[in-house]
Amino acid sequence: MLKEFKDFIAKGNVMDMAVGIIIGAAFTAIVSSLVADLINPIISLFTGGVDFASMMFMLSDDPEAGAFKYGSFIMAIINFVIVAFVVFMLVKMVNKAKAAAEKPAEEAAPEKPKGPTQEELLIEIRDLLKKS
Repeated sequence: MLKEFKDFIAKGNVMDMAVGIIIGAAFTAIVSSLVADLINPIISLFTGGVDFASMMFMLSDDPEAGAFKYGSFIMAIINFVIVAFVVFMLVKMVNKAKAAAEKPAEEAAPEKPKGPTQEELLIEIRDLLKKS
């Protein structure tokens, strides 16, 4: 059982996933700072200084009863859109780099000579049969 667990952990997919999760966690801090420190001030400039995070609707007069914090939800949506866009751009960049790296390898392989098509062979056989 220990050997099976060791084999499972040593597989590339598990290690790749672990690295992805760690990088994702670090990336979250960068995106949070991007939104809070750079994008929110620009948005508040266009909305007249409105801070979305502080937008809420009090459910009752009692402050302990809680609040409906729709501003935090708006900020979460903005964060999601930014993260999704950045991930899209990163994946696009990686795919482009992969394609560029694979292209020379494909070009280096010698092309096999192409033979006649099935139609050409049939025409040749027909012509040979007509001659005999």
